[in-house]
Amino acid sequence: MRLLQDEHPRARMEMTPIMDVVFLLLVFFVYAFLSMTVQRGVRVTLPRADGAIGHGQNIQIVLTQDDAFLLDGRTPVSADALVEATALRYKTVQLPVVIRADRMAHLGPALEVMAKLKAAGVDLVTYQVEKGK
Repeated sequence: MRLLQDEHPRARMEMTPIMDVVFLLLVFFVYAFLSMTVQRGVRVTLPRADGAIGHGQNIQIVLTQDDAFLLDGRTPVSADALVEATALRYKTVQLPVVIRADRMAHLGPALEVMAKLKAAGVDLVTYQVEKGK
């Protein structure tokens, strides 16, 4: 006796190759996402000195090698606008202000900004340095 068989067998969908492709795409996009993350701030070579280690949040001012000021390490601003924005922010959130000045930057602009900040009522202003060896 002959068993009944379909003359047209149904197509089977193999899931293993599809799953392999999906996982490869997932890995690709994860690595692509991680490589495209923007590093916060500008690379600054800090001066060396002994000092206390500060933790927590702060308002960050960066002085680059070519004496340009950046607010929070991202937004380039003039010195006067920097003082106004920082003083307003300090009065609202009461966070310390940290100046990250490059080792090759001129000292004058950083000290002028610090003096203007003190005159605007910002009491907690410090410089960030590397631990001296």
